[in-house]
Amino acid sequence: MLVTLSRHIIDQQRKFPQTSGKFIELLLQIAMAAKMVAYEVRKASILDVLGALGKATPTLEDSQKLDTFARQTFVKALEPSGLLCVMWYEEAENVIHISPQFPTGPYVLNFDPLDGASNIDVNVSVGSIFSIHRQLSKGEKGNDKDCLQPGRKQVCAGYIIYSTSTMLVYTAGSGVYGFTLHPGIGEFILTHPEMKFPQVKKNRNIFSVNVGNYPYWEALTKRYVDAVMHPTAKNQKIYKYRYTGSLVADFHRNLLQGGLFLYPADYKKDPKKLDAKLHLLVEASPLALIAEQAGGKASTGSENILDVQPVSLNQRTPLVIGSKEDVEHYENFIRENARTLFSFPKE
Repeated sequence: MLVTLSRHIIDQQRKFPQTSGKFIELLLQIAMAAKMVAYEVRKASILDVLGALGKATPTLEDSQKLDTFARQTFVKALEPSGLLCVMWYEEAENVIHISPQFPTGPYVLNFDPLDGASNIDVNVSVGSIFSIHRQLSKGEKGNDKDCLQPGRKQVCAGYIIYSTSTMLVYTAGSGVYGFTLHPGIGEFILTHPEMKFPQVKKNRNIFSVNVGNYPYWEALTKRYVDAVMHPTAKNQKIYKYRYTGSLVADFHRNLLQGGLFLYPADYKKDPKKLDAKLHLLVEASPLALIAEQAGGKASTGSENILDVQPVSLNQRTPLVIGSKEDVEHYENFIRENARTLFSFPKE
């Protein structure tokens, strides 16, 4: 018998009878928004969301149009629900307060409406990422403090991947579950129960890194990537290299096949200052919780992502995420090799 997302959540809630039904409602509203975005992504190349019918090639502006649609869809689906006290989405300058005409609720939502939107024009998988916290502030309206919580305090995290099929993957702290949207009945069906990173395999795990940024990395990162891509030890692990530029797609593949995703800070913007690219609140933290629940790990390179205390909404972070053994191998490599490098100048 098919297990729908709603039935699965209800079954999970029976294990925790002290919880309210509001969390179920919130996750189902997120799923509804995801269905609407999935529909637009599928028809994006031929209909208005990416410009006029017959337009030759979608542009960056077109991708931004779809990104805007996704953002508005999530906000419109969730704001009236009475489940949230505040929201924040990637790149927004300020938190999104619930309009006065709508009731508020006990939860906080941070989300990336359309991760990897620039890949739409080449038909690469894109996705949405979400992170749910409980309200910390007093009163009906939430504030920055509610959104600026460390990943360890998430009550739920998940992502939706829009590809040949649409999948919703989430964790509420007791395992990771994957659901595939059934096109015939319009429901998310449980297809991947109790997801775990596979055991480490010597020659099959994935290494995902944007080697185009190699000239801008610090010396330690270059040394690590050189060692991985040009193994010299007889029994050294050999990776397969895969990188799409869509974080959700790369993470999802590695979750299913095992391996490591690496996006270090670099000197690309400023030759004298290291800058990170990925957002802590809506990219690194939610995927870190999923990774940990699936037996993996996420790190800045020196600190567990889930323990990082955010200080600003648009805070960026380096990200090393994937199979636990692979992440810890990276951390150990950097720690041991740092002893021979007392500064990290651009090479």
